[in-house]
Amino acid sequence: MTANEDQEMELEALQSIYEGDDCFKELSPVSFQYRIGDLEDAKAFLLDISWPETYPETAPKISLDAFFNNRICPEVKKTIITKLEEQVEANLGTAMMYTLFEWAKENQQQLMETHQPVNNALTLTSSSENVINPNFSSSKKKEKKEQLTKSQKRKLTGKTDNKGELPRGWNWADVIKHLSKTGGKDDD
Repeated sequence: MTANEDQEMELEALQSIYEGDDCFKELSPVSFQYRIGDLEDAKAFLLDISWPETYPETAPKISLDAFFNNRICPEVKKTIITKLEEQVEANLGTAMMYTLFEWAKENQQQLMETHQPVNNALTLTSSSENVINPNFSSSKKKEKKEQLTKSQKRKLTGKTDNKGELPRGWNWADVIKHLSKTGGKDDD
């Protein structure tokens, strides 16, 4: 069989095996992602594997560069890739995607034994503290309700609408005061 026929057969097998599995994602017919571990698990990682044209005769490209893996330190990433490449060498010439995924799942604890979570958000905040704080304080000011002084409120009461007229009911206190002085009805 040619490399393309082997790839087509393995693609069909992967689609049937991992149908409905949330961990498996087919990015393209020659590129796949598989999450090892649960989303909440601190020791979970995401494998990116893509096939070259001559796969399975040549090794697939294995990567841990996905955003999901940002919390994993570079040394642990190198260890995982090295051990996966050993598995690739052992299975070279055969369909190996299922084997690689299952081997990674079975050996997740061993692969991640030296893993210490890296918190990139803290590093980013502390290194660019001067840049983030001014924007943060201005967003707080926008959320705060506007407080007017007495003089600003007086000026607002004198404003007119687009026709140059004061809004309806603007002088209701003056009307009531006037009516109370005049009595409103004639006494005969």
